Amino acid sequence: MYVFAGGASLGLTLLAAWVFEWPFEKAALLSPVIVVAAGAAAGLIVLWARVAWESIRRREHPVRIIVLAVGALALIAGLSLLGLKLPRE
Repeated sequence: MYVFAGGASLGLTLLAAWVFEWPFEKAALLSPVIVVAAGAAAGLIVLWARVAWESIRRREHPVRIIVLAVGALALIAGLSLLGLKLPRE
């Protein structure tokens, strides 16, 4: 278990160093913050996924809701890939 936790911490630290283009030393100093932030983000994802799952289960037509949500996300992704930009005021 400790080997897995250490590997995950090292992986998150290396990922943060690569994404933010930091030297490894800076990422290593910030590794406790990186690990806590990743854990908090994972916890929020699990929480909201469970809330969405329970909400969808109680609906009358859950498949329709899922299809519409996936379709909306696909439409947004497709328009973003095509380079559509919304006008700014």
